[in-house]
This record gives sequence, structure tokens and C-alpha cells, in this order.
Amino acid sequence: MAGHSHWANIARKKSAVDAKRGKLWSKLSKAIIVAARMGGGDPDANLRLRYAINDAKAVSMPKDNIERAIKKGTGELDGGNLEEVLYEGIGPAGVAIMCDILTDNRNRTAPEIRKMFEVCGGKLGATGCAAWTFDRKGVILISADKTDEESLMELAIEAGADDVRRDGDSFEVTCEPDAYSDVCDAVAAADLETESRELTWVPKDTIDLAVGDARNVLKLMERLDDHDDVQSVAANFDISDEVMAEIDAED
Repeated sequence: MAGHSHWANIARKKSAVDAKRGKLWSKLSKAIIVAARMGGGDPDANLRLRYAINDAKAVSMPKDNIERAIKKGTGELDGGNLEEVLYEGIGPAGVAIMCDILTDNRNRTAPEIRKMFEVCGGKLGATGCAAWTFDRKGVILISADKTDEESLMELAIEAGADDVRRDGDSFEVTCEPDAYSDVCDAVAAADLETESRELTWVPKDTIDLAVGDARNVLKLMERLDDHDDVQSVAANFDISDEVMAEIDAED
């Protein structure tokens, strides 16, 4: 879990900055569009849409933007022609990387993502080149000052979660994809505010990175995360506190 947790911590801080710039709105709009297209425009009957709307509201996306995205998804407005694509690649030091994509033009997106990999010393690969080293999981992070581990464990396991573990200042709840909705609902019913929740790729094993490789991998991860078509990015690396401190000291 270390690789996922490490990038998740960086991504959460980065998302806070992106939210202030409104940069997340484009990605969240796409998530709403696809959710509405797949399950209809009623959030009460479409769980995926309800969560997408909640995520948008959490970063202060205007109501008009949300409603416009829903209408694009249901076909009431143009612009809802988005395709879900999974790109896999190998980064510096052999790090496996997964990118969940929503795009209206695969012929534009693929070359752009390929170029990012190449510039940072990696390579966009064929289907299956990286996925074998990951499991698809639901991951929910809750601040440790909101609850205690025993109470959260009881609630989460009863709802179908696999595990609850302490990760720094947060509790990390993991579950299988088909239990994700039930676990999210149980957490919400208990009035526990989440720091993040997502269906993501969790590595089975991780690669420890030295300073040079760590710097290049982080550069690639941040560039991928900044791309408007990339909804989420995951990788199987781990960076020690000592290496991270050395990188931070150079910035």
C-alpha cells in the first residue's frame, strides 16, 4: 500500500492547490458527464452521479456547472461524447503506472500522454504491461481525529470493507469495487467526513526509489495528473522519508 499512500498524500495536497485555481472543475465535470450518461441524470437513482456531484461540491464547483455537466451526460446539451480509457506505462526505474482517462479525442490524448512518459524517461506501454502488478480497490481516507480505529473498523467491515489501517494522520479503508458504494454509504451515514474516496489501482508490491529516480517519477506523476484528460494516476513506487526530505530540500 505504500506506493499508493505516498502518491495519495502528495495528490491530496496538490488537489487543494488545483481546487483553488478551479483546475479540478474540468476533471470533475467529465466525471459527472460520464456518470449521467451511464446511469441517468437523477443522483438519487444513480450512485456514481451522486458521488461525482458530491466531489464537485467539495471543491466549490458552481451549481450551474454541475447542472450543465449533467445535461451533457443525458444528451440535453452537446459535449457529452467522452470515452473511458485505461493507459498503462513504465516509468523511470521500472515503476508501473496506471492512468484512468476520460477523453473526447483518443487520437489527441494518446500522443500527449506518450510524450510525457518519454520526456521523463518512461514509456507508454501496451494493455497489460502494468495492470498485473495492481489490484482494483476502493480506497477511502478519513482523518484520524474524526473517529477511532475500533469504531471505524466495526463500521467498515460490516459494510463489506477488506481492511482499515492507520496511515499517518488518516485511517485508510480499503474494499473490493463491488463493495465500494456500500462502504461509502456506511461512512456517510455515520457522519464521517472523508478526505478522499476513489476507486483506484493499489500496487501489490512497491519499488524503493533513490533520489534521482524518485525525482523523475514524481515529475512524471505530476505532469500526468495535470493533464485535463487524466482522471487519476497510480503507481507502484515507495519513497523513504529520508529521500523525500532530500528532494524537498532541493526545491
